[in-house]
Amino acid sequence: MTKQMFAVMASGLALMAATPALAQQGGSTVTAATTQGPILSFSVSEEVRSRPDQATVGAGVTTTAPTAVEAMRQNAAAMDKLIAAAKARGIKAEDIQTSGINLSPQYDYNNRTDGQPPRFLGYQVSNSVRATTPKIEDLGPLLDALVAAGGTNVDGPWFGMKDPDAQLVGARGTAIKAAEAKAQDYARLAGFRSVELVSISEGSFGGPQPPMPMVRMAMDAGSAKATPVEPGQVGNTLTLNFQYRLVR
Repeated sequence: MTKQMFAVMASGLALMAATPALAQQGGSTVTAATTQGPILSFSVSEEVRSRPDQATVGAGVTTTAPTAVEAMRQNAAAMDKLIAAAKARGIKAEDIQTSGINLSPQYDYNNRTDGQPPRFLGYQVSNSVRATTPKIEDLGPLLDALVAAGGTNVDGPWFGMKDPDAQLVGARGTAIKAAEAKAQDYARLAGFRSVELVSISEGSFGGPQPPMPMVRMAMDAGSAKATPVEPGQVGNTLTLNFQYRLVR
């Protein structure tokens, strides 16, 4: 290594040591002034799993008519009933959102002779909405109400937390303690006396979701039961990135 390279590295370390302390919350970085020494960088992750406190379901209506205008008109009337059924189950208007509208021509490709075009059947319209509710226990009756109101397409549910960050409050302390122990272990193994925290940066993401429950209709002695739905647990993972300076 040349003298010039040593000089550049020394200047950089001195600049880091002279940097004033900064402290911010959220996903920002906390930096503390330290003495010169080797830098150790690593990440610590903590996963928190808990019962979800909200769920989203999708439902829609598909209609077919000879003309595009008629297909749209019939679909609009059917969707009005579907949305009214969701509101009747306590879903607020701001928690109901259209997720997709599709209009397409339909053709019959069966039983046609060679060289003949497919037979035109009409126009098909599909319209879907997504509804979010904190009433996890009401998901089954909600799905049944949407189908009873004319829903022909149902998907979901998707489970989640209203405030995912609130799950991670305790995880931060656990991750910091684990990082301190890990850094001290590295320092001991490398022949250093202790460590100084240089920086922390945070990144968090929703962990893998449990398998999506299959929506099925349960019947008992000819009487309808509510569709069974099991929410399970949802995971949220906190990842903290650390930099420690090894101190002799």
